[in-house]
Formats: sequence, C-alpha cells, structure tokens
Amino acid sequence: MASVIESAWQYLITHFSDFQLACLGSFFLHESVFFLSGLPFIWLERAGWLTKYKIQAKINSPSSQGKCIIRLLLYHFGVNLPVMIFSYPVFTYMGMRSSLPLPSWYFQIEFWFDRRVVLAQIIFYFILEDFVFYWGHRVLHTKWLYKHVHSVHHEYATPFGLTSEYAHPAEILFLGFATIVGPAVTGPHLITLWLWMVLRVLETVEAHCGYHFPWSPSNFLPLYGGADFHDYHHRLLYTKSGNYSSTFTYMDRIFETDIGYRKLKASKSAEIEFSSEQKKK
Repeated sequence: MASVIESAWQYLITHFSDFQLACLGSFFLHESVFFLSGLPFIWLERAGWLTKYKIQAKINSPSSQGKCIIRLLLYHFGVNLPVMIFSYPVFTYMGMRSSLPLPSWYFQIEFWFDRRVVLAQIIFYFILEDFVFYWGHRVLHTKWLYKHVHSVHHEYATPFGLTSEYAHPAEILFLGFATIVGPAVTGPHLITLWLWMVLRVLETVEAHCGYHFPWSPSNFLPLYGGADFHDYHHRLLYTKSGNYSSTFTYMDRIFETDIGYRKLKASKSAEIEFSSEQKKK
C-alpha cells in the first residue's frame, strides 16, 4: 500500500509544481471532499429518507438549498482560492514540502513536533484549531459582529451539510485562521496538510448535517461535539446559544457555555426514562 501511495505521489510531483499542488491541488481536493460529503444531506432532506434520525423536523426548501450552493461557489472561488494562493509563500517559508520521502504515519513521543510524523501534527492541529475557533466564534456572537457578519451563517436555523461553510467573507477569513494556523506554524509535508484538510472538512460537514445517526462520531468519541451539539447552537438566539466549539466540547464545558445544552439533554434523558418506566407498568 505504501509503495502505491509513493508511486502516485511521485507522479504528482513529477507532473505538477509545488505551487500547483499546494494551491490548485488543495483547492480541488477541498471542493471534491466538501461537495461529495455535503450534497447527500440535501438529497436526504428532499427524499425524506432517514427522517427518524433528523434532529429538527423542519426541512429547507429547494430554493434555499440552491441559494446556499451558488453562494458557496462564489465564496470558494472569490475567497478560499485567493487565500490559498497568497498563503503559499508563508507555508513554504515555514518549511512545507511535497518531495519524497513521505512523512511517517507512526507515532513516537520523541517526534511529537517532528514534521515527519503525520499523527502528531494532526492531533496538534485539532487541539489548536479548537482553541482558536472557540474564542473567535464567541467574538462573532457579540452584538455588532453577529448582526453585520455572523448572522449570514445563521440564516440557516436548520443546518445541512453544505451550510458548514456558508458564511460572510469576513468570517471565512477570520475563522479560517483557526484552520490554517497549525499547518502555517509547523510547515508540514503537503500530504499531511491535505489529510488535515480532508478531516476538518468532514468534521464540519458532519457537525452541520442535521442528522444524529447511531454511527455518528459523537456516540463513540469522548468530548466530540458533532451534529446534535452544533445543531443546538443554530436553533437559539445569538445571545443564548452557547456551544461555540468546532470539534470537541471541552472549551464549552470549561467556560460553562454549554449549560443550556446540557440541561436540555438531561431533561430529554429524564423524559425517556420516565416513558420507559410507564411502558413497563
């Protein structure tokens, strides 16, 4: 398997420049993963499939879904792509490379910050991104910034996968910093950057998908937020929402910005338990 990946990577670096791979390649990968993972949730809503797993009963109209897709394409080509191009010198200055050999996948303590180790860097990126995103998101929920910037993202009180990146251009730049700061600081191998991008896209699409499945990551990963956690954030007024974290929930727990959500979950659990006891009688 490793030889196949290395052969494919050899083909890429032979036929494309570092700039083409880091900018255009990253953009193509992002668009592919984002739309392929997000579009199915539009079809689920329209077809009415798996409704028992849908968090909110309300569905989005085809026109609102279409508006989201059109705006996303504008934002991606008008904001995301230029950011990838202009940030390229920063990443290369910090040591990003695309040449062989590929970085190691194994994990050893002594190589925690070694750019050769993929797992160590991905863990670091998730932790740093979660911390930076939490505070940036809280700032966006202040009155003026919410009204003029963040309210665009909250146009969809019933989110679906693609709404994860539906936001004001200023917010894309502001919160996008949380995603790129880790790689910008460590200067990873390009394949590590691509893996981080794929995982981050899949995570944010899942968090906005509007469905809580039995196989949802939040059912298995401790402190993982997921769709149920973030859907609560979209349902409430900006001053009452809480649940500001992106991936994990520990920041909200530490600063007690998830109290409303926890009370709601406790209330639902009590209702389910009471209902079960009544059925037994």
